[in-house]
Amino acid sequence: MSGEPGVGPAGPQPAGDAVYGAVIFDMDGVLVDTEPIWESVRAAFARQHGRGWGPEDHPVVAGKNSREWAASMRGHLGISAGEDEIERAIVDGVVDALRRDGAPPVEGAADAARRISTHTRTALASSAHRDIIAATLAAAGLDGTFDAVVSSDDVPRGKPHPDVFLEAAHRLATPPDRCLVVEDSLAGVLAGRTAGMTVLLVPSPSFPPPPEALAAADWVLDRLDALQLPSPAALAAVARPGGHR
Repeated sequence: MSGEPGVGPAGPQPAGDAVYGAVIFDMDGVLVDTEPIWESVRAAFARQHGRGWGPEDHPVVAGKNSREWAASMRGHLGISAGEDEIERAIVDGVVDALRRDGAPPVEGAADAARRISTHTRTALASSAHRDIIAATLAAAGLDGTFDAVVSSDDVPRGKPHPDVFLEAAHRLATPPDRCLVVEDSLAGVLAGRTAGMTVLLVPSPSFPPPPEALAAADWVLDRLDALQLPSPAALAAVARPGGHR
């Protein structure tokens, strides 16, 4: 970012203790530790079709919306199942697991989202299917927390394209350069950057991002609950600069 205080490539940022105009949260890996559920369901599906699925396959689907990851799984696994069948099987499997076992928490993250939502407008912008978002928010006790909830299925392209974040900013009536994005993945960081937003990387406890994500983020913070106020000053006090600063 520019060396001038409070100014980045997307335009002026809030200064001092002024809060961001909006904070946009990713869901899986940021607010809930649900990535292992997704991977378990995908692995079970692959086994049913005589294929394997492990952590090394995760980049095939990372950040993509439902249409995109279903197509990617079909091609990657080399199976005859249709994309609609793949999508439905994975979505239903994840929803069933959430309803049965709950949403594994990221320590302090849900409380941080609730607190931040008392200071500024907030949105959830997730790559997940709408059914999974609804089940996750219910399981995590986050229903009604956000002013807007957007799925990448609502927009033409998933992450790393900026569509889901730009749609969230639009629904919040907030210019992108006044938005703070909270992400855990490389695809999400790149999407936030391309949208012209300030990007805070909070690494997932289960799927730590590659070094490229730290290099692309504006800020890096180990625990979201360390951020007490959604302002640039408060962020600078607790986070370390990412490679983009």
